[in-house]
Amino acid sequence: MAKQLFYSLYAWEPANLLLVASEQGLFRIEFVRPGEEDRFLTALPPTVHLVKDERAFDKVRPQLDVYFSGKPVDWQMALDVSSGTDFQQLVWSALRRIPYGQTITYGQLAQSIGKPGASRAVGAANAANPLPVIIPCHRVVAGNGRLGGFSGGLHIKQALLRLEGALL
Repeated sequence: MAKQLFYSLYAWEPANLLLVASEQGLFRIEFVRPGEEDRFLTALPPTVHLVKDERAFDKVRPQLDVYFSGKPVDWQMALDVSSGTDFQQLVWSALRRIPYGQTITYGQLAQSIGKPGASRAVGAANAANPLPVIIPCHRVVAGNGRLGGFSGGLHIKQALLRLEGALL
């Protein structure tokens, strides 16, 4: 049986956000350049039935509007992170506790979940984060002060950190 997912685009400069939701909640956010939406949509397995539905994101859009206006948001929406392993979900939960406008290192994040030697595993869990912005993996930087990686590209990570005032 096919899993039904709903999608919509949210316009933001420097990249649009492709929002995807399941019946359980917001399922995925992908940063896409205008015209590249099909790259993600056609990469889904055939067991997924995708339906464009703007109304599925009525609670998400106003909160994104506040966030992208440069204000902190206490995200109030159902999230579907069922695709993650237990470890990934532990990391994603810790990411949600990083305050707006602040950064921590991968090592500090590993320490905060009680796994001080797991910096690389924490980095891998960050890379697998299905909901960037909502689960703020952009707030994690390398121990040497560099930005590290970001699934949407370093220019997006820089833009998010600048928006929050964490990067000048």
